[in-house]
Amino acid sequence: MKVLITTDLYTTDTNGVVTSVKNLTEALVARGHEVRILTLADGVHSYRIGNVFYIRSLPLGVVYPDVRMPTSYHHRLVKQLIDWQPDVIHSQCEFFSFQFARYLSKHIGAPIVHTYHTLYEQYATYVLPIKGVGERAVGKLSKMRLKNVQCIIAPTRKVEDTLRGYGITVPISVVPSGIRLEQHRNRLSPEERAQKREALGIGPDTLVMINLGRLGNEKNLDELLRYFAESGQADMKFLIVGDGPAKEGLEKLAAQLGIADRVIFTGMVPPATVQEHYQLGDIFVSASTSETQGLTYVEAAANGLPLLCRQDPCLQDVMVRGENGYDFTDAEEFHRGLDAIAADENWRKNAARRSEQIAEAFSVEAFGAAVEAVYESVLVGGKV
Repeated sequence: MKVLITTDLYTTDTNGVVTSVKNLTEALVARGHEVRILTLADGVHSYRIGNVFYIRSLPLGVVYPDVRMPTSYHHRLVKQLIDWQPDVIHSQCEFFSFQFARYLSKHIGAPIVHTYHTLYEQYATYVLPIKGVGERAVGKLSKMRLKNVQCIIAPTRKVEDTLRGYGITVPISVVPSGIRLEQHRNRLSPEERAQKREALGIGPDTLVMINLGRLGNEKNLDELLRYFAESGQADMKFLIVGDGPAKEGLEKLAAQLGIADRVIFTGMVPPATVQEHYQLGDIFVSASTSETQGLTYVEAAANGLPLLCRQDPCLQDVMVRGENGYDFTDAEEFHRGLDAIAADENWRKNAARRSEQIAEAFSVEAFGAAVEAVYESVLVGGKV
């Protein structure tokens, strides 16, 4: 089968959509399919590298960081993809690259499968700051954009329920995005872990909260910093791994709260070593409500971390309360969960094993097989 994947983002390593696209490509190729990717270049020149077609674009940073707009939908590289005649077009973003998907589908006759990765209500205030207006606009825009696709893939039931709430009637298949479990099965030796923690100023017996991912305002890391400052865990440290537009403000907030000496910002880390950074922590924490699946939750679990995360439907298949973590809705529940995890070393060890077991369901191989089944159903005109 020939599969064309279209995506606005592909060059950044700190985005869940990019991770999902790369994992899906790997899984489909392993299953014998031919995959090409159409995405936006990070400059004004179009080019091709292997199976990836980069179309020239301009930055739209005033709307949101990393967003880019193509300068044209007609290019010789697009013509090459038309000549290639893909069987299925799998769109990953609702905006600019989606236009390419529609254009190519019209000329080729290939069906469009679309993965809805992002719940835009959390981002709407970047463009429409009036409360409620952005959310309603997101629903109407999503319904209008997706009315002619043949199937929508939702990473979780949370996303499916949201889309049905928008009034979308297109068939929806729930397929969790996969992760490369083999990478996260690689464990640092006790000596390596101790050395890497020491290099960051973390003692051998110090408990460490860790958050890993893009530092955006929608991730609510400011809330976590305030909770951390209020906690009674005076000897604990907070490791924040990643980069993004909120980093400078978070660093200032840590200083204002008087915890700058206990909060460590690592900045961007190479994707190939991300598992090592998870393993430097003892408790994975998140206050985000913008996750559609929360791949970092799955990665943290795969690395044997207990989870302490804001209550969210996307945690349903990743965390079992009391077995490998706790959820919270306010400061009191956060502190109760943190204190319980910090106080019991045996519980943390058991939770680590339970997290690893749960993560096994999210393999790249299972992801590829499930998406392949969606393609086959769409191609034969059957129900997904």
